[in-house]
Amino acid sequence: MPKMKTHKGSQKRFKKTGTGKLKRSHAYTSHMFAHKSQKQKRKLRKSTTVSSSDFKRIKTMLPYK
Repeated sequence: MPKMKTHKGSQKRFKKTGTGKLKRSHAYTSHMFAHKSQKQKRKLRKSTTVSSSDFKRIKTMLPYK
């Protein structure tokens, strides 16, 4: 059986936490900040975990992480 290939786009976007969850950054953080509230921009700065419904799908893209 050949080795599975890591999805390189996913490898750059997700990090594994100590408990085995996947960490991701928020979308909507690259430009057009003038119409976004300060509260929204502040909340987008922090990273968050991948939802449980998406976890299995992303985990298959990262077999060795």
